[in-house]
Amino acid sequence: MKRLYVISLCFCMLFATQLIAQPYQKTESGIKSVTQSMQIEVQFFSPTIVRVLKSPVGVPPDKKSLSVIKTPEKTDLKINGDEKEVTLTSSALTIVYDLTTARVTFYDLKGNRLFTEKDYGTQFTSTLDVKKESFTVRQAFMLDADEAIYGLGEQQNGKLNQRGQHIVLQNENTKICIPFFQSIKGYGVYWDNYSATTFTDNPQEMSLESLGDCSDYYFMYCGSGDKVVAAMRDLTGGAPMMPLWAYGYWQSKERYKNQNEIVSVVEKYRSIKVPLDGIIQDWQYWGKDSMWNAMSFDKTTYPDPKTMVDKIHKLNAHLMIVAWPGFGPLTNQYKELMSKNMMINFDTWPPKSGTKPYDVYNPTARDIYWDYLNKGVFSFNTDAWWLDSSEPDHINVKPADFDQPTYLGSYRSVINAFPLEHIKGVYEHQRATTSEKRVCILTRSAFAGQQRFGANSWSGDIVSSWETLQKQVPAALNFSMSGIPYWNADIGGFFLWNYNGSNALKLKTYHELYARWIQFGTFTPMMRSHGTDAPREIYQFGKPGDWTYDAIERYIKLRYQLLPYVYSSAWGVTNRSESFMRALVLDFAADKKVENTTDEYMFGSSILVAPVLNPMYVTKTGDKETENFGEVKSRKVYLPKGSEWVDFWTGETLQGGQEVDKAAPIDIMPLYIKAGSVIPWGPNVQYAAEKKWDNLEIRVYTGANGEFTLYEDENDNYNYEKGVHSTICMKWNDAAKTLTFSARNGSFSGMLKSRTFNIVLVNKQNGTGVNPSVKFSKSLRYTGKLVSLKL
Repeated sequence: MKRLYVISLCFCMLFATQLIAQPYQKTESGIKSVTQSMQIEVQFFSPTIVRVLKSPVGVPPDKKSLSVIKTPEKTDLKINGDEKEVTLTSSALTIVYDLTTARVTFYDLKGNRLFTEKDYGTQFTSTLDVKKESFTVRQAFMLDADEAIYGLGEQQNGKLNQRGQHIVLQNENTKICIPFFQSIKGYGVYWDNYSATTFTDNPQEMSLESLGDCSDYYFMYCGSGDKVVAAMRDLTGGAPMMPLWAYGYWQSKERYKNQNEIVSVVEKYRSIKVPLDGIIQDWQYWGKDSMWNAMSFDKTTYPDPKTMVDKIHKLNAHLMIVAWPGFGPLTNQYKELMSKNMMINFDTWPPKSGTKPYDVYNPTARDIYWDYLNKGVFSFNTDAWWLDSSEPDHINVKPADFDQPTYLGSYRSVINAFPLEHIKGVYEHQRATTSEKRVCILTRSAFAGQQRFGANSWSGDIVSSWETLQKQVPAALNFSMSGIPYWNADIGGFFLWNYNGSNALKLKTYHELYARWIQFGTFTPMMRSHGTDAPREIYQFGKPGDWTYDAIERYIKLRYQLLPYVYSSAWGVTNRSESFMRALVLDFAADKKVENTTDEYMFGSSILVAPVLNPMYVTKTGDKETENFGEVKSRKVYLPKGSEWVDFWTGETLQGGQEVDKAAPIDIMPLYIKAGSVIPWGPNVQYAAEKKWDNLEIRVYTGANGEFTLYEDENDNYNYEKGVHSTICMKWNDAAKTLTFSARNGSFSGMLKSRTFNIVLVNKQNGTGVNPSVKFSKSLRYTGKLVSLKL
């Protein structure tokens, strides 16, 4: 190994000598140079994506990315230079590299500066990573004074614009860290490093600082936030489709304690006729803490897991099972992995149990993990995974813990990639096991590229409070703008400390918070109720006729009526790299008022969501609660300019660019539909696949041209990757008052050959928005051929 390193070092020194004699050298994808004792390479991965790689002379820049899967495309470049600087121009942008200071500056094709490093802005400070010689790598940049930036994963700081922040980007419970940001100017930057990264932005500079052997980042210029997200997915991988049932309602709690209890919850939902698609089994189905994560069912409390799963399936529901990255000392996994030096030696959850995490970076360890999970759980035909504690939890922390060796180096050097490698292992192994069941993963942490592994991240063990609810909106939006589309939160919050713990359900102050939280949760990619201290099933909040119960039921049913819209939006995420939860700035970048909007967002392309984030109707003084529903309260909603907006509940059309007061009784969350939207409206069902979409209502929100593509497939396999699916494009011409249905594109087993579309023109004159008094403007029998309808 030493001899190979010497040969490599000699080669680098020879190469560096050649470059010193010649200021730069052209490569197939850009240039190489040596400046300021650094080897520097600028690589075009496409006309819009550029990698900038810098390392000290003599240190081979040999790195295989864990996140980036794209390889450089052949890109036409114009390269010109002299002894001072080199200019590289693609069809999308221009880069100028300063041969004296090693500064890289990015311009659009009109010569406008987009982004720049500082002169002499790259620093390598020698350090030891355990026994390995390494560096503290720091790269400094300059942003415009008024430039807004977004991303950095999911930060619970209540901010959308992340300017002026000092954040240590290290994954932990409730904090997902992705060293990526995008600018209001239409570019994004991904810092490809897996150690903890310090992000600092102040009036003097913006910098990123990490442990590593190189400064390695990707710049992508696309002109809009949506296209930046698409470029990040192009770089790090697309998001596969979840099964249709994953977009329904999920019930969970910490925790169901036996198989009869979990089955009875599904039976109860069916008996009260409230829709449900998923039930979740949390921890300790394996027994004692010493057997933590044994991936087997305790014979006392879960004596017949196959019967349990079969009963849930016969009730047309799906079962998600929790698994952790740590193993208790009496488990077979612990013994086998420890004997093969495939454990990371620090304490993880639960306390005082001796539980340690496995080496997720080791492909053989991931094989072993799946082998136990497959035989002990998946073999019973379970449906989905809850991969909890995927940061992972780290307790009794000691500095030496970070020195622990892993397959890829010290734990310190790869800490943030833990969830990426862990989730990858389960996804890839399930895909190799079967293609008949789509991978559906719920997990607590993430890293760049994790979207390609069928994972839905949630915001961790958050405390139930209005302040926490308020923070979830910008946290979700920044996470989405970091390139990962699937996010959710524990509806109602996890810990009920602020509501007397197990007594929370007796408090109407908590009922109000929960009702507003489930309204917000309806418009997230995964609608899931979960928490500790007290159960969260709908019937725990009363009975039909009680205001909390009715509000919860209304939004669960609304979610199911929106499933054609949600599932088609999911196809947009997979096929066109779109996003579910969209900060207003993505769609209305020209409106300066939305650059830091933290309490509104778009759900899909059409629906503006304005959650109620403050209490209105229940107050508490001492131990006394007072309900006051006599006066309907309202919240202010800003409607972005550039569109007209239709009130979802009333059908009233309003101009954009204004703030309105929207009445918000306890069962109304302000929702506005972008004029020109075409929204398919599904049937009332008890579970996602109960009824075929053979009699769909198509709601047209007049006032502008618009279109929507209805997507359908076999719901739960990977045949769609082979083209087994169908799409129908619906286009509304507002001037001609004509709705055109394209010829159906594609087919799949079980596809409807003909169906009825019932078209509703939604406006105030034609009845209220959510329940039009004139039910249908026209009905159409659609057989898959191009047809237009004058309305």
